[in-house]
Amino acid sequence: MLLIPLLVVSQSTMEYPVIENGMITANPTKVKEFEKGVAAHNKKYHAEGAYGARVYWISNGTNVGKYMWVMGPLTWSAMDTRPAKEGHDEDWNTNILPYTMAEGDQTYWRFHPDLSNFPKDFNLKYLRVMMLDMMSFKEQQFLEQLDKVAAVMKAKYPTEPYGMYTNEMPSSKDGRDFAFVDFFDKMSFLGREDTFPKDFAAVHGEGSWESFLNVMAETTTGMQSELWMFREDLSGLGPKVIAMERQ
Repeated sequence: MLLIPLLVVSQSTMEYPVIENGMITANPTKVKEFEKGVAAHNKKYHAEGAYGARVYWISNGTNVGKYMWVMGPLTWSAMDTRPAKEGHDEDWNTNILPYTMAEGDQTYWRFHPDLSNFPKDFNLKYLRVMMLDMMSFKEQQFLEQLDKVAAVMKAKYPTEPYGMYTNEMPSSKDGRDFAFVDFFDKMSFLGREDTFPKDFAAVHGEGSWESFLNVMAETTTGMQSELWMFREDLSGLGPKVIAMERQ
């Protein structure tokens, strides 16, 4: 995912920002060659604009040790006009692909600026990516709860950057229909007390948290969380995220 929320989209269009995430497994005996190839490729072909790319290393869970290659955000129509710089595909096939394993995964995530909050500029370092699997035919009921989550976040955590995303091509098998992403720069963020249930009740009233949990139980089938670490050395874009006000 992914997962940087900045894209200048004309307000005259109804198009929305999409982020392309490619999960890559390096051949464990060729990690040095793989990283060298990825770094050179991104700095040559994906170093600016909507087609710029960043790379993250996944540090836990079933995908530990894999790399997440993230491009965008950009609109679906921009996919039709993505630049095909001379030698791009050849470079990927020659200097990256031979050093990877056959397994891989590609996802496209819609960013929801109205539900997210990026109050200030910041530098990428760590991402906590929480993914939920929605039950079939319960998607709308689940999505209606996100406004409540956003209200709590903006009222009680107004200075913290976070994003909400939905999978454009969801599956009932992989458990990645929705993603909530925290951006932070210190590991101590993960060890702080969880006051969200109390904060939720403070914003929405007594009994609201229990009602929210009931809806979650009725609309989701599982959750997984991953910790991603930004690899600037492998990325085309730097760590700086410029926050932009969204309507």
